[in-house]
Amino acid sequence: MTFGAALGELRSAQKTARGVSLYSRHINRPAGRILAAAACRAGLTPNQVTLVSAAFSFSAVAAVAAFPPSWPLAVAVWAGLVVGFAFDSADGQLARLRRVSSPAGEWLDHVVDCAKITALHAAVLVSFYRFFDLPGPGWLLLPLGFQLAAVLIFCGGLLTDKLKPKPAAGAPAPPAAAPSPLRAVALLPVDYGVFCLVFLTLGSERAFLGAYTALAVVHGLFLAAFMAKWFRELSAIRPA
Repeated sequence: MTFGAALGELRSAQKTARGVSLYSRHINRPAGRILAAAACRAGLTPNQVTLVSAAFSFSAVAAVAAFPPSWPLAVAVWAGLVVGFAFDSADGQLARLRRVSSPAGEWLDHVVDCAKITALHAAVLVSFYRFFDLPGPGWLLLPLGFQLAAVLIFCGGLLTDKLKPKPAAGAPAPPAAAPSPLRAVALLPVDYGVFCLVFLTLGSERAFLGAYTALAVVHGLFLAAFMAKWFRELSAIRPA
């Protein structure tokens, strides 16, 4: 399959945009589509693309913990995280293009995602301890709280989707609701791509600490809202 043919087929085989933020819909998914078409042309498998995503992401994570804050580091970390995120979108798109989606591939994708989220906040904690002139030692708890909120949002959303009943085999799927532009904007603060942008401020300790703290507070608020919503939705499901 040529690059153009793969790209054309991918454009018509996108997942629903419902519940997806503007960044993922208009930046990350299109970037992932291009990478998936290139990976198809190169003969890569979806699992190999997942590992490429992990290589970019964890290189950036290691750099956060290993080097003192600077503007070159900020750009390098942001670029590594963003490219890794785009490849994270590409693996699933490539699997759909080649019609080789599998439970093992989905498992690998989610394990890498969870490890990436956990490791990135751990790297920030290491950077705070090694390089930052923090107002007090209590600030070292900030990455731990942010990490907890981010992991719970990721795992809670994943479990909610898996636990909701699916249409019976052969039954027509209910019509998908139109994506809400307001929801797409509201979800931006908890989009991983927006979180990556925070690392562009890593050249200034004060700017990074302020941006990271603000996003941590927002994640805490979203966590409370999401948990109440998901529990309410799952509680409404009656056992068969």
